[in-house]
Amino acid sequence: MEKSNKSWRAKLHEVIYGTHTPAGKMFDIILLIVILYSIIVVMLESVPRFDIKYHRFLDISEWIVTILFTVEYILRIICIKKPSKYIFSFFGVVDFLSTIPKYLSFFLVGSQYITAFRALRLLRVFRILKLVRFVGESNNLLRALRASRAKIFIFVFFVLIVSVLLGTVMYLVEGPEHGFNSIPHSIYWTIVTLTTVGYGDISPETGFGQFLATLIMIIGYGIIAVPTGIVSAEYTRSTKKRDVESNGRSCSDCGCEIQRDDAKFCRKCGHKLDD
Repeated sequence: MEKSNKSWRAKLHEVIYGTHTPAGKMFDIILLIVILYSIIVVMLESVPRFDIKYHRFLDISEWIVTILFTVEYILRIICIKKPSKYIFSFFGVVDFLSTIPKYLSFFLVGSQYITAFRALRLLRVFRILKLVRFVGESNNLLRALRASRAKIFIFVFFVLIVSVLLGTVMYLVEGPEHGFNSIPHSIYWTIVTLTTVGYGDISPETGFGQFLATLIMIIGYGIIAVPTGIVSAEYTRSTKKRDVESNGRSCSDCGCEIQRDDAKFCRKCGHKLDD
């Protein structure tokens, strides 16, 4: 009987956490559709004319989605050997936060809690974060961002130094009479111009100020490409290094999703992997 139970849990784990079987892929596709549907429902509920006209339908839909997410959350806990690994993981917390608000509506009754209801409804938007698990390449992107963080920090620090220098020069050139009331205000204008946002609340009026503003705009266009190049280079390097990538298997003990084809043990907890 115990062996049968283990087999049942293993099969359930393979479907819910794995993507290398037809059943696992189908589960992920269905879950993706439900998540997208729940997001559409939340968006429509925020539109007054839709909520008034289709309030009952939207409310029933939200309850159905909430129940489905609750069942999914419970099954994820049941089929893993160490439930705390999932419960306190990032996606475990996201799953919990995206499910509980509808149930809390039973306990928070009264007009004085309407504002709280609206705030709790916003928590359901956290479901969109679960879409990340369907994007396999997101792991490579995250690795590239982590590998690039030092270079990006140096780049941002350099941009801040340039903004302070150019903002100070603009303050000296234009002055308060042209809207540059202080050095911080001038630095704000420089950053807005450098990032090509250009609110247009203040603008240089002197010839030299306009010439300097032109240079800042040109520098801004050149700066945009730098972080993109840094991350792209790291992304390419990361992809080449990990030519043997995840095949959809996951550890039944801790739920770690990325495993090599030739892996015999989980790289995170050391648990022996099922063949």
